[in-house]
Amino acid sequence: MGKGGGCVPSKKQSSKPSSIHNNPPHPLPLIDPPSAATADANSTASIPIRSNLRIFIVFYSMYGHVEGLARRMKRGVDSVEGVEGVLYRVPETLSDEILAKMLAPSKDDSIPEIESAAQLTEADGFLFGFPTRYGCMAAQMKAFFDSTGQLWREQRLAGKPAGFFVSTGTQGGGQETTAWTAITQLAHHGMLFVPIGYTFGAGMFKMDSIRGGSPYGAGVFAGDGTREATETELALAEHQGKYMAAVVKRLAEA
Repeated sequence: MGKGGGCVPSKKQSSKPSSIHNNPPHPLPLIDPPSAATADANSTASIPIRSNLRIFIVFYSMYGHVEGLARRMKRGVDSVEGVEGVLYRVPETLSDEILAKMLAPSKDDSIPEIESAAQLTEADGFLFGFPTRYGCMAAQMKAFFDSTGQLWREQRLAGKPAGFFVSTGTQGGGQETTAWTAITQLAHHGMLFVPIGYTFGAGMFKMDSIRGGSPYGAGVFAGDGTREATETELALAEHQGKYMAAVVKRLAEA
């Protein structure tokens, strides 16, 4: 089955009823509805916000630049009461031999690898991070999105908000297009793209130094791999985490 929407089930599957074409599924609610007993007992009270709203910060980082943004982003998410940021790596697709030749540092084992795409259904919102490859997401992240076919078929992620953050090697290397081209992944899942716009304020308008990031999301310039993220780039990542947490919380209250 093709993973990019627009594909139809193969002939082998055509003999079975399709939940997509015959009975379109309803998007999952962003909060668990109260039981009938609870509703009767508190008919005049508002529905409480879940205390464990979770934003999955799912990323791929080869040299550590995206990881640095992800860690700072989690700080922003965690600063919003009732919302928790959870860090996950996507699986590596390159061999250890190839990574060694590319001088890629070893991964930090304190950040777990996401076990499967099905795990995404446990989150209330997402922040996906990845380096660019010719203006698009790295193959490792694309491979992970390609594994979400069953979730797409059942529309299990529909209605859930998500944002992006990126790293690029040069100033013209795709700070905007890398996020822009990734929006297609969210569209086919029925997810809600949440850009940060210019909510970072004056920091978005500073021209006195090189700064990654755009209205689409936080970003860092990696250069040849040795450049470290500036405090402004990290602060923008923290802001995006806080901003996304506020959006997720607001949707949960609705």
